[in-house]
Amino acid sequence: MNDQTQLHWLVRPKTIKLLWRLGFAVLAVLVLADLVIHQHASFGIDGSFGFYSWYGLLTCFAMILFSKFLAIFLKRGDTYYDD
Repeated sequence: MNDQTQLHWLVRPKTIKLLWRLGFAVLAVLVLADLVIHQHASFGIDGSFGFYSWYGLLTCFAMILFSKFLAIFLKRGDTYYDD
């Protein structure tokens, strides 16, 4: 038997590539669905095209940057448990 049949199906390179493509296709369909679904905007900006997509992306980036900043103050040394 070759190595491809011994790997779990979720870690095979072909499956990983397929899952990435499937994920991007689902995301594209959801963003394009924004063209045909009527928006009930509450604040004006939330009625813009793809608002929840770009807002979610910017929020994720902000959380990552905030966690990097917070890690400066909360970080412990490598020998924290040895002391």
